Amino acid sequence: MNRQPDFPFLPKDFIETAEGLVFAVVSYGAQDGKVGCFLRYVQSESGWKKVGTDAANQLLAEHYPEYLYHSQQFDAAFHAVPPERIVYHHQPEQVLAQLLAGPACDDIVQRLQRLIPILVQYGTNIDDLGVTGSLLISCQKASSDIDLVVYGREEFHRTRLGIQQAVAGGVLSLLGNALMRDNFQRRMGELSYDDFSWHENRKFNKAVIDGTKFDIGMVDVQVAENEQKQYQKQGVLTLTTHVVDDQFSFDFPARYALDHDVISEVLVFTQTYVGQAKTGEKIEVSGAVELDVATGQGRLIVGSSREAVGEYIKVINDNE
Repeated sequence: MNRQPDFPFLPKDFIETAEGLVFAVVSYGAQDGKVGCFLRYVQSESGWKKVGTDAANQLLAEHYPEYLYHSQQFDAAFHAVPPERIVYHHQPEQVLAQLLAGPACDDIVQRLQRLIPILVQYGTNIDDLGVTGSLLISCQKASSDIDLVVYGREEFHRTRLGIQQAVAGGVLSLLGNALMRDNFQRRMGELSYDDFSWHENRKFNKAVIDGTKFDIGMVDVQVAENEQKQYQKQGVLTLTTHVVDDQFSFDFPARYALDHDVISEVLVFTQTYVGQAKTGEKIEVSGAVELDVATGQGRLIVGSSREAVGEYIKVINDNE
């Protein structure tokens, strides 16, 4: 997997600053010359400590306001770090190679070392894989998940198919009730548990190996962020409509094209609703409305915060 030499940062990378802050990269291109990102971990006496959206924003506002950023293009607030302030760039594919080459330091790494050959056996190209999340900065615990990156849309869907086949063959397993409920509670979503688990079980972007949950997230290395449209927020909206195109539903951010006169698409910035709906399905969706300043065409944003409070996508079955 090749990176651009002039801007080597990709979503799901981590960047570390001298202040002991680790940000997750969220944008493909530079934001006013900076790396678009969001604060995820802070250094503490016991090591890296994970922080939520509100705590991250509060910490930066009080101590590091220079990392707060508001995009005029997207009318959205997130974080941004100048490349010269980065002391370490944690790259998923490099860390995965290191973890596979050495002895396992704990059970999570041992399961990772068992998982990757399984994915390769079912068709994944190992050169298109990386590891993110806690493993990327060596702060995993016994209860940690394994978070994988797959570079490229075609490779990602090949890996999803491989997971489905491995589950069918009994090599991997779907999330049981305990792990699914844990996933449900972590996500703090707006759906009921039954609705949440129904959607999750058909995505095949996560499964279980030896009792540990793993998931895969896609990074499209062909993306070029050259969109110059400007959007303005217009409040919130809940609507029922049909999905007319789901080809970007597992991207970051995920996109769903809609059959609607004003709201042409849903843009998803939270993993909870990635891969949530398929072409032809009827959905109920709630999110923040953004209007294209030039055309007046609208879109809905689901995941305006990581927790996506009040925002969701739900497939409406015929019997509902």
